[in-house]
Amino acid sequence: MDSDNELNDARESASGLDTPLASPTTVAILNRLFQLQRSGYIPAGLSSSNIMNLLQQRQLADEDEEDDSDDEYYTWASPRHEKPPPGGWFPQPKEPQEAGVDLLFGGSFGHIAYKSRERGDIPNRNIAQTIRRRLEGRHHRPRVTREDMGMYADHLVPNSNGTAVASYSANIYTAQFSAGSLHDPHISTTMSVKRRIQGRPGRWTITDANLSPDNQSVVDENPVQYPITFRGHHGLYSCTFSADGNEIIAGGNGNISVYDLLSSRETVNIHAHDADVNSCCWADTASGNVLVSASDDSFLKVWDRRSLGASPKPSGVLIGHTEGITYVSAKGDGRYVISNGKDQSVRLWDLRKLRSPADYSKIANKSYGIPGFDYRYPPYGKPRHEKTPMDCSVMTYRGHSVLKTLIRCKFSPAETTGSQYIYSGSSNGKIHIWSLDGTLVQILDRTQTLPLGHDPSAPEDPTPLGKRNVCVRDVSWHSQEPVMMSAAWANSRGGSILARHEWKGLQKMGGSLEDWV
Repeated sequence: MDSDNELNDARESASGLDTPLASPTTVAILNRLFQLQRSGYIPAGLSSSNIMNLLQQRQLADEDEEDDSDDEYYTWASPRHEKPPPGGWFPQPKEPQEAGVDLLFGGSFGHIAYKSRERGDIPNRNIAQTIRRRLEGRHHRPRVTREDMGMYADHLVPNSNGTAVASYSANIYTAQFSAGSLHDPHISTTMSVKRRIQGRPGRWTITDANLSPDNQSVVDENPVQYPITFRGHHGLYSCTFSADGNEIIAGGNGNISVYDLLSSRETVNIHAHDADVNSCCWADTASGNVLVSASDDSFLKVWDRRSLGASPKPSGVLIGHTEGITYVSAKGDGRYVISNGKDQSVRLWDLRKLRSPADYSKIANKSYGIPGFDYRYPPYGKPRHEKTPMDCSVMTYRGHSVLKTLIRCKFSPAETTGSQYIYSGSSNGKIHIWSLDGTLVQILDRTQTLPLGHDPSAPEDPTPLGKRNVCVRDVSWHSQEPVMMSAAWANSRGGSILARHEWKGLQKMGGSLEDWV
């Protein structure tokens, strides 16, 4: 639609309202509409008559301030956004959810021995009892095995608010653990700097970085950079190596692409969405055939490279988010993925429960979010819908805030936790860790992070940074230890602080000492 003409018509017609055009409320609405139009956020189908109705609703609301009826005016990105209650628009469940419990005991997550013990199939013994029985020769297994330690360690979740280990004058967009170190840009740091890389000159932010599985392709001994050009992209928001390090998947302006590093050519280029692709990933670590794209159109699409022809179509669509999607992350088994949405939710999906392209076509052009909502400008107003029709997500996790930037969510490491936790940053400075069953396990507060120079492994110190307006964009969980690194924007003027979060011992965990030792 011609948004410029529609808005000009509205501006010219506004004088016909009983409320004068110079009314501060009317002017504020028009200014906001022009701002949205310039940014490309005017909702589809917004005509001059829609705008006039909006202004007339505002006039009626001004005439009767006692009318608190739950109409949909507030959803139009107006200056009078309704702030969410302390628990959010959809409260966090306090009890395990049946679908999540089924996941935990279904065999794909966690440790089997732990599940059997919880079900009562084997005795429930603590660590000290098990070790003592084996030392006394009263146990059929003479020593504590790696499997045993994994079973006991899968509950060791990082529980400290963190200690600053690096600071940077610009905003950090990604942080990632490698096999033996952390890859992240930093200036002031207590860590050993392996290498600094100066990016190629450009006019845009480095929105993503990814370290290859062999730790060689981003941080290596050869500082030479090899630019890769992806067709159809004006900008890239996401890039990820394949499990073997031979390919890269990237997403940006509606497209997803795969580049083969061995043959130095682009092997896949799909116009996947009509809106920006904010994130994309490989669904599995074995074949690399299944790709997942996540877009501002609120949908995730699943693509099978083996069935892509001259007119590529997705194998299926994941439907449920009501707003755009900021990130998608795969468990790596080809079955489960999670996504972070601007509807302030993390959703877990089973790729065996896709919606068909025919189902998708029924709602593809419909909007179930807040018209005109811009995640960069909090707060998130009262939503019209909790989920879309034909929602096929398995679980939903809430409590965090997905505003200001494209905040990421991930599964906990398979090696130590069996991927039985989900974690995400938050624009309010918190890090949320959920159990798969939907319950909140831990909240880490980056506003309480200790300053640079403190020992991250030392006992908690009562002198935190006390930073306000902290926004945690990315978090990385160590594959072998109960340790996290979080990258947080320190303030609205720019600058970031990288923090290390450790498991600080039994004194910060629930239960009595006897329960654990």
